Amino acid sequence: MIARIVITFLLSLLFAGAASSAGITGSDRKNQPIQIKSNSLSTDANQTAVFTGKVSARQGDITIYCDRLLVFYSAKEKGIDKVEAFGDVRIIQGNRRAQSGHAVYEQNGGRIILDDNPRLYQEGSEVTGKVITYYFDTQRSEVTSDPEKRVTVIIHPKQKGKDGSASP
Repeated sequence: MIARIVITFLLSLLFAGAASSAGITGSDRKNQPIQIKSNSLSTDANQTAVFTGKVSARQGDITIYCDRLLVFYSAKEKGIDKVEAFGDVRIIQGNRRAQSGHAVYEQNGGRIILDDNPRLYQEGSEVTGKVITYYFDTQRSEVTSDPEKRVTVIIHPKQKGKDGSASP
């Protein structure tokens, strides 16, 4: 029970804390433009774009870096349906970051799924597991494991200053 609370708290801080402090909510972020930079871009008639080489994608306060990014467009909704990142995936939001070998962001589902050795970091603390899923709209998270890759949480307490208050 305590482990679940700690994991939920850490993941909530990782993905939602900077957004709320900046006044950006999940629905606000969906309405902001996405800027993608890469070494090359190819598109096809199937509503798909493939960005390769030093890819960076930014929307609001979240930036994703990776080797290859696939963007799937929804013909019905005239927008982005899903984004899939491959190779050295790093997601940065304020002082929080996540990394994995693969990630899928589903716009309509309001979730991001990290797999292939996923890790979350914030202020020296770390969460790892086999698959990490975060739901932006409900600020709920799930970290799953299997017999070879158990969920691990490392929490570093904040250092206290001379007056007993937490140091920045």
